[in-house]
Amino acid sequence: MLRRLHLIIGLFAALFLLVLAVSGAVLSLEPALQRAGATIPARGMMSVADLAQKAERAYPGIEQLERLPSGAVLVYFTHEGQSGADLINPVSGERLAAYQPSAVFSWVKDLHRAFLWDDRGRAAAGISALLMAVICLSGIALLASRAGGWRKLLSPIRGAANGAISPRLHAEIARAAALALLLSALTAVWMSTLRFELLPEAVEQEADFTQSVVALPPAPIGTLPALQQVDLQDLHQLIFPFRADPLDVYTLRTHQGSGYVDQASGQWLSYADYGNTATLQNFIMELHTGEAYWWLGLLLGLAALTVPVLTITGILIWWQRQRAKPQLTGNTPRHLADTIVLVGSETNTTWGFAKSLLEGLTAAGCRVHVAPMNELAHHYAKARRLLILTATYGDGDAPASANQFMHKLDKLPVVSALPWAVLGFGDRQFCSFCAFADEVTQYLQRQQWPQLLPTEYIDRQSGSSFEHWGMALGQAIDMPLSLHYTPAPRATQPLVLLQRENYGEAVNALTCVLRFNRVASRGALPAFSAGDLVGIVPPGSDAPRFYSLASNSKDGVLEICVRQQNNGLCSSFLCSMQPGDCANGFIQYNARFKPCSGKSAIILIGAGTGISPLIGFIRANKSQRPMHLYWGGRLAESDFLYQHELRSLLTDKHLLQLHVAFSRSSKPEYVQHKLLEDAVNMRHLVNANAQILLCGGRKMANDVASSMDIILAPLSLDVAKLKQQGRYLEDYY
Repeated sequence: MLRRLHLIIGLFAALFLLVLAVSGAVLSLEPALQRAGATIPARGMMSVADLAQKAERAYPGIEQLERLPSGAVLVYFTHEGQSGADLINPVSGERLAAYQPSAVFSWVKDLHRAFLWDDRGRAAAGISALLMAVICLSGIALLASRAGGWRKLLSPIRGAANGAISPRLHAEIARAAALALLLSALTAVWMSTLRFELLPEAVEQEADFTQSVVALPPAPIGTLPALQQVDLQDLHQLIFPFRADPLDVYTLRTHQGSGYVDQASGQWLSYADYGNTATLQNFIMELHTGEAYWWLGLLLGLAALTVPVLTITGILIWWQRQRAKPQLTGNTPRHLADTIVLVGSETNTTWGFAKSLLEGLTAAGCRVHVAPMNELAHHYAKARRLLILTATYGDGDAPASANQFMHKLDKLPVVSALPWAVLGFGDRQFCSFCAFADEVTQYLQRQQWPQLLPTEYIDRQSGSSFEHWGMALGQAIDMPLSLHYTPAPRATQPLVLLQRENYGEAVNALTCVLRFNRVASRGALPAFSAGDLVGIVPPGSDAPRFYSLASNSKDGVLEICVRQQNNGLCSSFLCSMQPGDCANGFIQYNARFKPCSGKSAIILIGAGTGISPLIGFIRANKSQRPMHLYWGGRLAESDFLYQHELRSLLTDKHLLQLHVAFSRSSKPEYVQHKLLEDAVNMRHLVNANAQILLCGGRKMANDVASSMDIILAPLSLDVAKLKQQGRYLEDYY
């Protein structure tokens, strides 16, 4: 709900907010420009009496002095019957330049305040500011939710920062600018409520006007005690008395209050503080305009310039998500549906099954609403059953479209309980096969929601298993149900092999580093970065095999590392390719397996072809943040992958330390042994907020996790806690 609110308001108000932001950024320059051209004595160095005396000598026809919030000093005068205004140097009283309000800034100010309209434009600007405040607050809440809680709001943001326009890029920019934008928005809302009298405007307390009692000759202005007591930095305005009237007085306005000063004695005739409420009101206005705090104005202006970027990235992310969602024909609105189907998917493959289920149930006479698990509603008015189709991500985690589901489920009232069934999707070769589906099942059972039928599992997108589950579901809900699933072919592009390097032949474990490019007639490679995946569809198969990318699209090549498996259809095909041969593939983004932003150390752990994304991370380490690589192979002379490049990366500081282990050397070692040998340094790095990224086989991942638990025990930490903090990421196979 919060994400939807954030999105809808952002799309609705985008144009208005862009105008307000860009015009506000331009206006933020005015106080800084005035400040840059002003001479500003330090506090205590000059009084209002000193300034007035010097200005009066330079301008015999002086009528008024004014100190702008930026610190610049203006003198208003009459000379030979003509009125004028000059900027002056307060130290010498000399003229700097004629003062003329900028026509450009005046026009931009009218655009900013009222969209070049009348009070209706001011109302639109006020409403836009209110929407900006809502966007900022909802965005901050979403950032906290993504980070794992308010305490982690400033922690490094996980996810890809390059390749396609990513949520992480949007989040990084938003987090940097959120408080400044919120300050601008809230102060603008305050000013709008005062403008339209929705809140009572604080009235400055005014001193009673009092003339001099005795018409005495005026004293030299530099000797007047009241003016000597006021520091120049507190001055707002000094109005001189009418020269032909000995009973007239000086009118003095400061930042604290105002009053009247006798021109002969120089004493206060009357004085009044503005009052706390009026002072606060003026302070809020100065915060918004930046007039009194030019440096703050520049910061707010810089933050305002992020609004166009956030608007564009936000719209692109929304568009990418819309395109990624399958087009479901006949999806019933949730308040009218009798059957709710919720989908948890990382790569959108589970949506194909959901579409088949929608079609089958609709044909059987049901009114079906299909949505991501994260869109679990508080109440379904006419629902009679809840069906959950979910995959599992990584080591038993929720997939992308279901990572908020359990949190939302916790908040549902007991009356929301519906008869339910869970169908898990996965691959049995992984030890965490359908673990998230089991977690959802166990939670619903603990809450004593009525279960329609036992949880079932679909291995490797088996269409026949899905059809059998459909028959069981039909019996459970007492209606004939026939489900048919045909996987939709992924859109692929031909990739031509440019280069190959062979390793591991001496140990009968052929491993190839393959570098592809797009066929020249098909244009450039799509955007991707190291850690993303390429899906290769081998000849004679509809099912893609995924390989981690070692390169960035900016490198101009698509690089993978493949070990030939016994009877492996795709690996055998790839390892038999020669330069000039083509394979069909597509890019799948893998935002969950990326180094976090920041300067903390990165610990990279891998074995065999698991080095593929890790070397990509090292190559991209232009800032030379500390990176430590622990990698295991079989035989140094045969399959030391990227040996020469790793030495070069050590030399140019892209890689700080390299630790290698070989299982078929004279002294067999595995990567976990290197970690245990370096336990002291490992604890030091983890204690300094290092992040760990692991890629390789499942057994290696388990062995490393066990060793890391031993290493981290003295810190009262373990792998599970680091995973919760987003500091231990795995990509194993």
